[in-house]
Amino acid sequence: MTDTLLVAGTASHVGKSTVVAGLCRLLADAGVDVAPFKAQNMSNNARAVVADDGWGEIGVSQYVQARAAGINPTTDLNPVLLKPRGDTESQLVIDGEAVGHYDTGSYYEDHWERAREAAADAHARLAAAHDVIVAEGAGSIAEINLHERDLANVETARFADATVLLLGDIERGGVFASLYGTIELMPADLRERVSGTVITKFRGDPSLLDAGVTELESLTDIPVVGILPYEDPGLPAEDSVDLPATDTRAVQGDDEYPPGQTVTIGVPRLPHISNFTDMEPLRDTPGVRVAYLPLEADGLAVDAVVVPGTKNTVDDLLALREAGFDEHLTAFGGPIVGICGGYQMLGQAITNASVESTAAHERVSGLGLLPVETRFEADKQVKQTTVSVDGTGPIAGATGTATGYEIHMGRTRRLSGAAEPLDEGSTATESVLGTYLHGLFENHTVRDAFLDVVFEHAGKQRPTETTQDTSPYDAAATLVARIDDDWLATELGYTQPVSDA
Repeated sequence: MTDTLLVAGTASHVGKSTVVAGLCRLLADAGVDVAPFKAQNMSNNARAVVADDGWGEIGVSQYVQARAAGINPTTDLNPVLLKPRGDTESQLVIDGEAVGHYDTGSYYEDHWERAREAAADAHARLAAAHDVIVAEGAGSIAEINLHERDLANVETARFADATVLLLGDIERGGVFASLYGTIELMPADLRERVSGTVITKFRGDPSLLDAGVTELESLTDIPVVGILPYEDPGLPAEDSVDLPATDTRAVQGDDEYPPGQTVTIGVPRLPHISNFTDMEPLRDTPGVRVAYLPLEADGLAVDAVVVPGTKNTVDDLLALREAGFDEHLTAFGGPIVGICGGYQMLGQAITNASVESTAAHERVSGLGLLPVETRFEADKQVKQTTVSVDGTGPIAGATGTATGYEIHMGRTRRLSGAAEPLDEGSTATESVLGTYLHGLFENHTVRDAFLDVVFEHAGKQRPTETTQDTSPYDAAATLVARIDDDWLATELGYTQPVSDA
């Protein structure tokens, strides 16, 4: 049985994250002690998790996969995280702690060896604590220009002594060429590790692929062990590639209800948007649509606005102002919520701006919608937290507590008396709320109160919310259970349960 399985791909977005999550849930349900792993991730969607000295951050996919596996997420699941903040520069996070901002060249020249050591050590700790590791690769495993420094694929396969499962996305076209070409371009020692291939995102009758499958297996001597249909289990998106381009308006969510029972929540499509998974609980609520708005939009035409997090608050604020979106926000009469970087933008000013940005000025005026001022500091606040809820403004009526996480560099202070509906780290007026609490709308009481306010302000009737019958983890497990039974048993020690029917 395989101790570490590396789920690799022919390209980005071929379904690696979903397959890893599904395998983790499948194995966990069968009583296998399993853990996910991704040596190096690049994403601005992160979660605060347990670290050796308190809290650290990892990519959202590894957090989700840990939930699927039924284990407590820690920084060992994603020891190296790169958070892009520009075209060539990223913040480097090792073992959950921000190390600094580096361009591509300086990362590989000065920090890659440290990153590799951290990844190998994290995997060793996981392997000692769990029976099976299901690792996720990144991008394509056949990037021949990166083979000497491919931490998530090549190096992981080697230091983990991993078996490789290779995924190819048929939705993109040319799946047989992609799988064959990828196998041919892999380093020879990794090619020998590939125990199976899987075709993902197929629409139609799988028998239509029989001739191609037979030919591919003959050419590679590697079995095609699964053809997975095009199904979305509803897992959180990993990065902004899942979002529309910055100049495109795109609407996600419920379109089953008439206009009188549907509201639209606008989200400015910031250039460095991060943690936009905060919007997904809204998108998945009956009668709610989430519209990502280009900053050059001619007006808002929405019922509420959520200003999301960003990896570069100052530059995105300047971009928002340059496009004229600030005028739309200040003239907007409906509910507005700012989360993390969005909260900072809604204030009066941001000071010490050079800590986070290349802006020419140390003080940058905010949107002026909340009586707060933010100062950037070099140290980063990362933690999970539970806050008391005293709902007012856009979340009027919410009570109890709310849980979530904070990942930010700025420190925000109130300039005048204002409500604190979510303890410290939040400010509200009659129509505007700012908070550092990511995961805000995962709390049903807060989400419910916010949507009640939005529907009431829009003069619409809110439809009854229904309960989802199947969790996204179970849906992912059902999807990957279509992989060949013999392969699952041989490589992962998993045997399909016998149906009672």
